[in-house]
Amino acid sequence: MTCEKCGHVQEKPREKFGTTLCTLCYHLSPSEESQFKEYIQEKVDGSTLETFRKHFHPGEKQKQGMVKKAIKGHPMSRMPFGYNLENGNLVPAQNFKEVEEIFEEFINEKISLKKLSERHHLSINGLKKILRNFTYIGKIKFNNQIYEGEHEPLVSTTLFNHVQNKLENEGIK
Repeated sequence: MTCEKCGHVQEKPREKFGTTLCTLCYHLSPSEESQFKEYIQEKVDGSTLETFRKHFHPGEKQKQGMVKKAIKGHPMSRMPFGYNLENGNLVPAQNFKEVEEIFEEFINEKISLKKLSERHHLSINGLKKILRNFTYIGKIKFNNQIYEGEHEPLVSTTLFNHVQNKLENEGIK
């Protein structure tokens, strides 16, 4: 699609106030609609922006900061079930024993994900996220990399690996 500001053709354009923009024009555009209308009327020769396009990587600095945080063992998103956040660190919550119960029940009982999720008042997707979450073995997963966490694991690595094998063997995605 073609950017209505500079004419640049981009495979995955952005849209703002119903106007198609390239990533660069989108990030430079005002957030107020009245100012945006004025901005869009000022046409720019897209070729003059090529130098900026080569070096413009929105979110790259933020991602680098998040990788540094993950390397130090700090979580990237909200707290997983069974943990609380205290002074920036994950600590076991009151319900932390329920996490191990979920893993044990999944391995040791012939129970469907639906029944197990109902037993623990979770959605099926929520249950699958728990069963796949590296946080429970003291790790942090970010950007497809696994880092050593600074928090206490809630399940053993052996139990976690058995659960991963069962999920894979049963074709559970």
